[in-house]
Amino acid sequence: MGATITDPFVGRLVDSRYEVVSRIARGGMATVYLAVDRRLDRDVALKVMHPHLAEGTSGSDFVARFRREARTAARLTHPGLVGVYDQGVDGETSYLTMEYIDGINLRRHIGERGALTVDDALRIGERVLDALAAAHRVGLVHRDIKPENVLLATDGRVKLADFGLARAVTEVTSTTTGTVLGTVAYLAPELVVRGVSDARTDVYACGILLFEMLTGRQPFTGETPIQVAFQHVNNDVPAPSELVDWLPIEIDDAVRALAARDPDDRPVDAAAALTLLRRTRAALDEDTLARHADVPPSIVLPSATDPDETELDTGSTTADDGGAPDTDAAPRDPDETTRIDTGDGRGTTVALPIGLGVRPALATSEPAEPERSRRTRWIIALAVLAALLGGGVWWYLQQGPGAYTTVPTIIGQDATEATAILERAGLGADPTSAFDAEAPINTVFATDPAQGDRIRKDGTVSFTVSKGPDYVPVPEGVVGELQAAAEAALTAAGLEAQYTEPDFSDTVANGHIISATLPDGSPAEPGVQAIRGMEVTLTVSSGRAPVTITSVVGMSVDDATGQLEADALTLAPTEVFSDTVAAGLIIDQSPAAGAKGHRGDTIAVNVSKGPEMLALPSTYGQNVKNATAALEAAGFVVKVEHPQGISPLNIVYSQKPEGGDGKTAPKGSTITIYVF
Repeated sequence: MGATITDPFVGRLVDSRYEVVSRIARGGMATVYLAVDRRLDRDVALKVMHPHLAEGTSGSDFVARFRREARTAARLTHPGLVGVYDQGVDGETSYLTMEYIDGINLRRHIGERGALTVDDALRIGERVLDALAAAHRVGLVHRDIKPENVLLATDGRVKLADFGLARAVTEVTSTTTGTVLGTVAYLAPELVVRGVSDARTDVYACGILLFEMLTGRQPFTGETPIQVAFQHVNNDVPAPSELVDWLPIEIDDAVRALAARDPDDRPVDAAAALTLLRRTRAALDEDTLARHADVPPSIVLPSATDPDETELDTGSTTADDGGAPDTDAAPRDPDETTRIDTGDGRGTTVALPIGLGVRPALATSEPAEPERSRRTRWIIALAVLAALLGGGVWWYLQQGPGAYTTVPTIIGQDATEATAILERAGLGADPTSAFDAEAPINTVFATDPAQGDRIRKDGTVSFTVSKGPDYVPVPEGVVGELQAAAEAALTAAGLEAQYTEPDFSDTVANGHIISATLPDGSPAEPGVQAIRGMEVTLTVSSGRAPVTITSVVGMSVDDATGQLEADALTLAPTEVFSDTVAAGLIIDQSPAAGAKGHRGDTIAVNVSKGPEMLALPSTYGQNVKNATAALEAAGFVVKVEHPQGISPLNIVYSQKPEGGDGKTAPKGSTITIYVF
C-alpha cells in the first residue's frame, strides 16, 4: 500500500510542471500519484489515465470527452467537492490534477469502525448530497457515487471526488461495446437495464451509501457482479431495520425513498434528497442519533501506527480510477514516508518514517585534527564562504524569491493582448474559452494562477476568455402546467425555478402555474432567450378565491346580476309562479345567503312569474251547489251572497268577476256568486 519506488512515473516531470513523488493507488482506469506542482509549489493528486483508453478508434473520442468533462468539473465550486485544477495530455499520457486531501475515504472508515452512528451517517449523507446538488443544478451527474469517492479529511470536512471521468469512459464504452461501467454495488436499476442516468441515479447510489453506513453492509451481495446487478433490478432495497431492529421508521422511509427501484419514486435530485434527510434528522431524538448498529469492523488496525501493517480490500469495481490499493510495491526505502491508501487515489500522508521510535546511537568523539596553520584555516574559510555565497545565489535564482515573478493584470484584455502581456513578462499563455454572463465577449475573465499570485519565471498562466452569456430558450410546458412539471421543464432547459407567493386565479386550476417571469420582469414565454442558470419566477395558483354568498332574494334579475359580478358569480334563473312574490322578483336562491363559495360559482334562483292564471267558468243560472262545485274544481275559492234573502230556488243570477268567453283569474282567488 505504500508508494512503489519501481514505478517508472515516480520521479518523472509530467508536462514540464508536475513532479511525481510517489504512487498512491492503481485501478482499472487510472493510476494516482502524489505530485508537486512546481509552478505553484503545492502538493496535488495526479491521476494518469491508463494508455489503453486512448488506443483504437475510440481513443480520440475518449480523450476529447475526458478533456471536456474535466473542464466542466473544474468549473464546479463547492466546499464539498474535490477541486479539479488542471487536465492535459503529455505525449501519450492523459492526466488530471486535483486537490490533495489529507484524510481517508469512507470505505476505510467503515472498515475500521463498522456501522456508523445514525448522526454520523446522516451528516455524511447530507454533506455528499449538498455537494451533489451543486453539480445537479448545472446538469452534471456524477455516475459513480461510492465510499471510495467520499473522502473524510482530518479536519472534519467531507469531500466528494471524481466528477467527469465516469461520464467520459461510459460514453465511449457504451458506444463501442454496449457495456456500462460502474460500481455494481451502487448501480441504479435504470443504469443496468437501459444504460441511462440522470440526477436520480446519483440519489439511488446515495441511498445505498446511507444503508451501508447505518448497517455496516451493502443491501445486495453475491458471488458475481451480475448477481448483485440482478438484485438491484428485481428487488426493492430492504428496510435498514430488517438488519438493525431498533432503527426507527423515519430512517427506513428515507433510505427506501432515496433507493427506490423506480426513478419516479425517488427525490428528483440531490437538493430534494437533502431536504428529505434534514427532515428525517429533525424527527429523531438525541439518543437515537447517538446509537450505532453492533457491527464489528471488517479490518483491525494493529497497535503499531504504521498503516501498511493493515490490509484493506476495497472490494469495488469502478468506472474511473478503480481505487484499488497499490499492492505491487518494491522493497521500501528506509526514508520513505508511510501512506494510507484512500482507495481513489487521494491518500493520507502520515509522518511515520521506518525506524520511528528507535533511539539513535550517541555520537562517539573523534580525535581532534592536527593544528593547521592560520593561513590554511583562512583559505578554507574563504573557500567555504565563497561556496555558501554561490549556493545562496543559485538558491535565490533557482528556488528562492528570485525564481518567481507575479502574474500580471490581463483580466479585461482580449486573448491576443493577454498573450502579449504574459510573453513580455516571460510567461507562457494557455488560453481557453467559456461562457460567462458578466464578462464582455472575447475578454479574459479568469486566470490560473490568479493575478498578482507568485509564479515561476518560466511558468505558464492559464486564462479563460468569455464567450458571452450561455443563452438557452425558455421551454414549453411551464405556464398552465402543474408546479412539478413546470420546474422539471425549466431544469431540463438549464434554468432554475424560484417562486413568489401563491395567488388565486379564476382560470388556472389549483397547483398549476399562473405566470412565469424573467429577472427583468418580462414574461418568460416559450422560445425567449435566457442565460443558462437564470432564475425564472413562477406564480402558483391557489385556485379560485373564496367568497361569502350574499342575498339576492327580492331583487330583479338585472339587479342581482350586477351585485354578483363583483365576486365573479354567475346567476342561473328559473321562472316559477308565485302567489306571494311579484312577477320579475327573485323568490329564493341556492346556495343561501351567508354560505361559503368561490369566485366563479353559479347561484341558482327562482324568479316569480306572478300567480298562475286559470280559466274562469260562468255559473249564471246554475244551482248554487253546482256552481260552487264547478268553481272549486277550476281552482277557485267560492263565496255565496244572498242579497235578496234566502230563496228556495237557490239560482245564481250573477258572479264577480264574471266568467266565460276566455276570461281568467289568479289561481286560488275568491269568486263571489249571487243567489236568489
